[in-house]
Amino acid sequence: MPKKIRLGILGGGGDSLIGVLHRVAAFINDNYEIVGAVFNPDHNESIAFAKEIDIPTNRIYKDFDTLIEEEMKLPEDERIQVCSILTPNFLHFPMAKKLLDNGFHVICEKPMTTTYEEAKILQETLKEVKKVFAVTHTYTGYPMVRQMREMIKDGVIGKVHKVDAQYYQGWMNPIIHDKEKRGTVWRLDPKKAGISSCMGDIGVHAFNMIEYTTGLQVQSLLCDFNYMYDDNVMDMDGTALIRMDKNVKGVIRASQVATGEENNLTIAIYGEKGGLKWEQENPNYLYKLNDPEPLQVYKPGHEYNSKLSLDGTKLPPGHPEGIFDSMANIYLGVARAIRGEEYNDGEFPTMMDGVRGLNFIENTVASHKQGNIWVDMD
Repeated sequence: MPKKIRLGILGGGGDSLIGVLHRVAAFINDNYEIVGAVFNPDHNESIAFAKEIDIPTNRIYKDFDTLIEEEMKLPEDERIQVCSILTPNFLHFPMAKKLLDNGFHVICEKPMTTTYEEAKILQETLKEVKKVFAVTHTYTGYPMVRQMREMIKDGVIGKVHKVDAQYYQGWMNPIIHDKEKRGTVWRLDPKKAGISSCMGDIGVHAFNMIEYTTGLQVQSLLCDFNYMYDDNVMDMDGTALIRMDKNVKGVIRASQVATGEENNLTIAIYGEKGGLKWEQENPNYLYKLNDPEPLQVYKPGHEYNSKLSLDGTKLPPGHPEGIFDSMANIYLGVARAIRGEEYNDGEFPTMMDGVRGLNFIENTVASHKQGNIWVDMD
């Protein structure tokens, strides 16, 4: 086993769900060791959290700039190799830019930045520094999503002609109707979250899943948002009609006020010879639909699955794979890339996925604000 990759963490302290997800994912395949961090803006809280999760405190820095400054003083074979950015959205760009400029690899939560222009700046920076940059669209790590991608690539359902993706949550419902509460949530503050809440947070996942599984790109879209209240500037619900290359059409539906929904991400791809459907809340089942034949169900761990799917499967058939494993598969692919090993280009979302995501978010907002018109993506 090669020496573990030295990992730094930015954000994700305390009771942060995303922090737990990334730390567990990094540990699952024994490829990473957390050696430095800024878990919290309060240095004392960062130190206390490091002690709580049993990480040495000598490289728990008071802020991000200090982390860069002090790590660069260390010999190259001791300093952090890759940093995971788990902070609120508005910090993603400045942190990612400075990390790349100083020669670090980056694993970044989505959205990669808060604007498309920032995303393009990062893209140009990456071309110069030639580092590994991953955007954690977590759901691409599920074995059955990877199986779906490979089946479509192999022509199992024939020419794709219709796509349908939805991501419904209901967690914002009790907040948006309370004027005082909605003023306290950072995701409803455009200075911290960017120009979109619903599409920027979850609709972009559905968008990414469509492009990831089909290998096609969205060319233009028409979007309609619901802001719920006149004094709320962030979308709570949205629907986008999309036109993709090769004459493929479809729809992306997203909501944070779908009462009672938890994490209902569903994607369906229909082709001339059949269809494939996957649901995040039942991730071990990939459904293959075909008019003259009975419904087929694919499950992880079986030899009939693709190499990419099997490589991301940790357990024997019949044992559920979960979101920790999905994120861990992304970290595994990043480790291979950092080490210069051979890897499948579907093992982790890249800078391009981040750029495409910001392009999508900004165009959904533009389409809605211009009177629900068709707008072209770059």
